[in-house]
Order: sequence, then C-alpha cells, then structure tokens
Amino acid sequence: MIGDIRETKECQLKDPMDLFHSGQVVKICAPMVRYSKLAFRTLVRKYSCDLCYTPMIVAADFVRSAKARDSEFTTNKGDHPLIVQFAAKEAQVLCDAARIICPFADGIDLNCGCPQRWAISEGYGACLINKPELVKDMVRHVRNQIDNPKFSVSIKIRIHHDLKRTVDLCQKAEAAGVSWITVHGRSIEERHQPVHYDAIKIIKQSMSIPIVANGDIKSLKDAENVHHLTEADGVMVARGLLANPAMFAGYEETPFQCIQDWVDIALEHGTPFTCFHHHLMYMMERITSKQEKKVFNVLSSTSAVLDYLNDHYGL
Repeated sequence: MIGDIRETKECQLKDPMDLFHSGQVVKICAPMVRYSKLAFRTLVRKYSCDLCYTPMIVAADFVRSAKARDSEFTTNKGDHPLIVQFAAKEAQVLCDAARIICPFADGIDLNCGCPQRWAISEGYGACLINKPELVKDMVRHVRNQIDNPKFSVSIKIRIHHDLKRTVDLCQKAEAAGVSWITVHGRSIEERHQPVHYDAIKIIKQSMSIPIVANGDIKSLKDAENVHHLTEADGVMVARGLLANPAMFAGYEETPFQCIQDWVDIALEHGTPFTCFHHHLMYMMERITSKQEKKVFNVLSSTSAVLDYLNDHYGL
C-alpha cells in the first residue's frame, strides 16, 4: 500500500461535490465487503461509474494498526474521486481515521446503514440512525478537524418506520455540515422487501444537500427510473454492478470486453484468486448455462480459469 500511496500524493485529489453540481445524475459504486476494492473500482470507472466507495473499514482498527491500514486500503492515482467508508461510534476515532486518509482520498462516509448483527452489537452501522445527536457530533468533529474544505463528509443510512425520525436525522446531519446523504430505502429489518422510493423522495424534498438513492438498482434503466421516482441527485449500486460492471455505460448484460478488462486488471493488481473468481462468477451469471456454471464455479486456480475463458470464449 505504501508505494501506491506515495504515487497518490503526486496526483490531484478531486472535489466530489463537483459531480453533484454537474447537472447529471451521479453514478456511484457502493461500499461492498470484499468486493469494492481497487481492482474492481478500476473496472467500473472504465464503464461510466462517476464515484467509488471502498468497502467499510472499522475506524478504530484502522487508527490503531498499520497492518489493518495496509490490508484494508489500497489506492492509486487513477482511483478518484474516492470515498472511504468507515464504521465508527466515537467522534474522535472517526476524526483520527479521516486525518490519516485525507491525503489519499476525496472524502469519508460514515456507515449508518449496515444491518448485520455483529455491526449493531458493536454499536456500528444501522443502530446509529437511532442516535442522531451522535451522528451530528461525528460529522461536526470531522468537519472541524479536517482543513481541506473540498474533503467530503457523507453518511449512508437506512430509514425508520416513522419517516419523521429519518428526516430529523438527516436535517441534524445537514446542520452539522454533511456533504450528502445516501439513503437505502429499507428499514433495518427489511432485506428483500420492495424499496421505499417514496420515502427517499420525501427525504430529498426535506433537504437542501444532495441525496443519493440506493436499493435494487440493476440496470441503467432502473437508475433512470429511480432518479425519476425520487428526484435524487445520485444513484448508488451494489449487486447490480457485481452482476454487470458495465451497467452504467448502458449494457444490459456484461459484455465480453468487460470480462477481458477484468482479467487484465485483476492480474495486473495481483488480485487473490477467490476474489478474481467470484467476480467472474457474478459477471457471467446471466450469460452462462447451468451446465457451464457447474464447471466454471468449481475451478480452483487462476490458470484453470484463464484456460476455460480462452477455450470457451476466446478471451
């Protein structure tokens, strides 16, 4: 990581807010555990993705351990604009993490949406939507302690059953200086239920900062529909981009060129085999038969995967 970071120091950091002032819907790759790492971010940026997030990083570990910093965060000079997402529950710890990351990224995001049990039991993620004063305090602290006015501070939330509480949380965060808010249109308990796009629209209408809509966006057409339904300034996509990293460029399914690009980028970045293989399994889900999947999904080495792609697709 250190070599990569040195390289980044020479590059020009960007102001993510410029994207929201462009008049276009901002197309965003979500923070995904294990998946939204540098190699995958490099791929989606080739296919019209405007802004990328890192996977969620626990701020306390990041501040405490150089080993955690090296394993959790890698970037390079083409990896911008970049938002680093942190799990945190104490304002000063989040500030310390933001200070470390500030020279190498364009902003941080506080995770207030992760519904996983481990995160909530540790005081991270979605439980923060019930602690608006703490969220406000964390945002304000980072705002006050980071000198760079272009460094963004955003939050990603889920919604309450009583939407007034969500609007109150968002308005408190706005008063503290939050740059934008990403709203996953489900409550903590909801997993595969329909997304409440109407709730995102109400939040958007209650705020004067940009709002990003998140949840069940699987194609560029979906992104356009969600923008129309919610009036959101941006759309954030997770699983849709895993299945088709070229979706923001308008492709209905992953083009072979995108698979070829992934192979090239992953090999260049030294991506671990499991990650390399899993991404291909997601990308080829819609374009392979059941029989092909049976063979492809149990391949156990990079060379076996490369041989398969060459034999079957001439890649």
